[in-house]
Amino acid sequence: MEGPPGYYLTSIKDLPEDCLNFIFQRLECNSDRESFGLTCHRWLHIQNINRLFLQFQCSFTHLNLSSLSQTSPTISSFHLNRLLTRFQQLESLSLSGCTELPDSGLTPLQYYGSRLQKIFLDCCFRITDEGLSLIAIGCPSLAVISLYRCNITDVGLQNLAESCSGLKDVNLSYCVLISDHGLRALSQKCSQLRAVSVSFCKGVSGVGFRGCCSPTLAYLEAESCKLEPEGITAIVNGGGLEYLNVSNLRWCIAGDGLAAIGGAGLGTKLRVLNLRMCRSVSSESVAAIAKGCPCLQDWNLSICHEVKIPGWKAVGENCNNLEIIHLNRCRNLCDRGLQALRDGCRRLRIMYITGYYKVSVPAMEMFKWSRSDVQIKEEEITTVPNWPFR
Repeated sequence: MEGPPGYYLTSIKDLPEDCLNFIFQRLECNSDRESFGLTCHRWLHIQNINRLFLQFQCSFTHLNLSSLSQTSPTISSFHLNRLLTRFQQLESLSLSGCTELPDSGLTPLQYYGSRLQKIFLDCCFRITDEGLSLIAIGCPSLAVISLYRCNITDVGLQNLAESCSGLKDVNLSYCVLISDHGLRALSQKCSQLRAVSVSFCKGVSGVGFRGCCSPTLAYLEAESCKLEPEGITAIVNGGGLEYLNVSNLRWCIAGDGLAAIGGAGLGTKLRVLNLRMCRSVSSESVAAIAKGCPCLQDWNLSICHEVKIPGWKAVGENCNNLEIIHLNRCRNLCDRGLQALRDGCRRLRIMYITGYYKVSVPAMEMFKWSRSDVQIKEEEITTVPNWPFR
């Protein structure tokens, strides 16, 4: 049947690409988005260019070590090349959990990684400086990289920092070959650093941040590092820290280097501080932190055995914004220390406490009666959930 003059029959095949893009972007249901490309090759192309994130079945963007029990497929440069050729608008790529991925598997990133802003390589045990160099060459727009348990050294980190100066979040946890030299290169070249994790990097003392700690650095994880007093001073020197984890600082000289956290007005933005298992931190250091970090909201002092009455008094008198405190297994927390916390810390909402051997039952009952607004939890929390890489 013919229409009036000037009227032409059209079909959905005649729609321009920007119209199909508009339709695809308005699909809210994931199943609809996944089935969109089954219509025809043209619609598949629309689906492909709209994919911004790619994660392999074996990978885990948020660390979950149980995923390692799964069989890890062999990912080669051939596989990655085909996928990057198909999805050329990717902004985020997760290869985490691909434990057998070799450096050569990252070769296609030299040609198709220019738009990538995030890459996750957690537990890619075979990735070394060579693979990191391929990323540095092909991904100049990179802002986030997670290299948890990768076998990289300061050389690879330096190459990455020189090519990807826009890096903001860098996870180097368990990269045991990294030292302060690599951190210095990262700090000097990447002026927009926001979050860094060097937990369990035994070669890190913190001095790599000396003289070049960016004021944009807000989150730092340095659990179980051999931090020195000078290193702690260097870490807080930027003045922008909001989250700091230096737990299990068993090697710190007398623990007193921690007083620098509250010194010279450098800790005024700090909201979350984890000193768990800093067994030698003194009451003097705790007092300095309490006075110098007025915005503290969450403070973990579990297993800080050397904090005594003067330290607890300083916390009660100065931590007016503290909402959560962790007091698990503190050997020198006694009735007078608990009273100081009870009489101060007016915004306290939650207190985690177990193993309080020197606190009497009447003192604990008095706390509960006087501070019914505080929820007492007899459990121990070791991590803070809002860390960027969790």
